[in-house]
Amino acid sequence: MVSQQLQTGCKPNTGQYSAMPDTPSKELADALFAVAAHRDKRAFAVLFQYFSPKIKRFGIKQFGSEAQAMELVQETLTSVWRKAHLYHKEKGAATTWVYTVMRNASFDMLRKMKSSKEECISEDIWPLIDETEPGQHEFSDHLEDKQIKQYLDKLPLAQREVVRGVYFQDMSQEQLAEHLNIPVGTVKSRLRLALQKLRNEMGDHHD
Repeated sequence: MVSQQLQTGCKPNTGQYSAMPDTPSKELADALFAVAAHRDKRAFAVLFQYFSPKIKRFGIKQFGSEAQAMELVQETLTSVWRKAHLYHKEKGAATTWVYTVMRNASFDMLRKMKSSKEECISEDIWPLIDETEPGQHEFSDHLEDKQIKQYLDKLPLAQREVVRGVYFQDMSQEQLAEHLNIPVGTVKSRLRLALQKLRNEMGDHHD
């Protein structure tokens, strides 16, 4: 439904939804109720026409990318179509509800981007480690390699522990969190910082 709107630039037909004031609170609320109750496509077209340019502007400001901004439009309005029944007029304006959906979609996109970035950093670093000492996979063997030990020794102890645990001792982040008696979020944060530092160090020596 949303992709159809994006592709065709569909505008609402004439009728009860066609003319709206500058701040169409009641009209937007009515459109949400129509979508929730009847899957009313004309009502959804009204919501799409009103919100999509505003969400796109927010997305460009948030991500600095028109493609990602359009993805945010897609994600937000898809959720609006599916979850319109969760809107309750007595709890706030329709605009407030839709912008809350938009912010949640934005946070989800940022989390996915962050996770993808960490995976890319990891994939870039660890092949370099493997190349320095081919055929050796045990933690003790890696530590005997002076170059790898030099990189690891530059990390703070807390970051070094998580790198060793995750990449050399094959522990999951959850297992490591339990072993170190720290939250999983702390493990993730330390690992991210460590990977960034190692990437900088190893990149400098492998250009």
